[in-house]
Amino acid sequence: MKTSSLGDVIHNLPVVSDIRRHFPDAAVDWCVEESFAAIPRLHPAVGEIVPVAIRRWRKKLFQAQTWREFGAFGRQMQAHRYDAVIDTQGLLKSAWLARRARGPLSGYAADSAREPVAARFYERHFSVPTTEHAVVRNRLLVAAALGYSIDGGPDYGIAPPAAQFDWLPERPFVVFLTATSRDDKLWPETHWIELGRQLGALGYTAVLPAGSAPERERAARLAVSIPGAIAAPPMNIPQLAALLGSARAAVGVDTGLSHLAVALKTPTVALYTATDPGLTGVLGSGFFRNLGGKAQIPTVSAVLDELQAALS
Repeated sequence: MKTSSLGDVIHNLPVVSDIRRHFPDAAVDWCVEESFAAIPRLHPAVGEIVPVAIRRWRKKLFQAQTWREFGAFGRQMQAHRYDAVIDTQGLLKSAWLARRARGPLSGYAADSAREPVAARFYERHFSVPTTEHAVVRNRLLVAAALGYSIDGGPDYGIAPPAAQFDWLPERPFVVFLTATSRDDKLWPETHWIELGRQLGALGYTAVLPAGSAPERERAARLAVSIPGAIAAPPMNIPQLAALLGSARAAVGVDTGLSHLAVALKTPTVALYTATDPGLTGVLGSGFFRNLGGKAQIPTVSAVLDELQAALS
């Protein structure tokens, strides 16, 4: 049980790899918010996806269709008898949803859960240090629940799906992930432009994907100011994974797509301006760097130095 958000769901992928490494015949199902269901589908060891739509349902709580969908969700959760049900989210809502599954329910102890009250729903509780990175916490919890020890770095277990984009340049490209959930997490547009121009001089094209209308406007605005840059058309998660997997590198702000790039082992430089990357920054087994922090804006030269090390 790891329902949201995008970065959190990606952080949970190594758990599946750990389980299959220790229990090769294990069947692993995953309950996740419908908008992020494409992420666990990328992992070949994930079996059934159980989509949930809490974000959408709570906006239409008094509509009959909402309750029909919730009933269908409950029936899908009850369809199998599980040897273990594990809530790695640690929230009241995720614990409440996990109780719908048939099987012994494990989760964080009250001293470890993001919302301590969630621990009341679990039959088995495990204390996991809150000072560990989110990826490590997920792995430690599931290892404790299933009785094994984690070893080595995180294995996200995913590969980019095959895709062809006729709008991509023939020369190597770097993906700029400029959009995030809060304005204070944005990197200055002047910095993106300067970085794009310097990468262009080195022979790399900047490709700028975006989702919402404001994000697409920003991407288009930046692409106009960066010679040769491309504002990508709207893409879904599998297409974004294919794009990131084909890139020579990615530069991204504090957004789930930066974590996806690292999970795909694309060399990634993550930029933090309003949050501390210590516990939730990008983490993987390939080349990655976390730059900046609270009230710390990474410089273009610092980003370029890290990129050149990766690109070389």
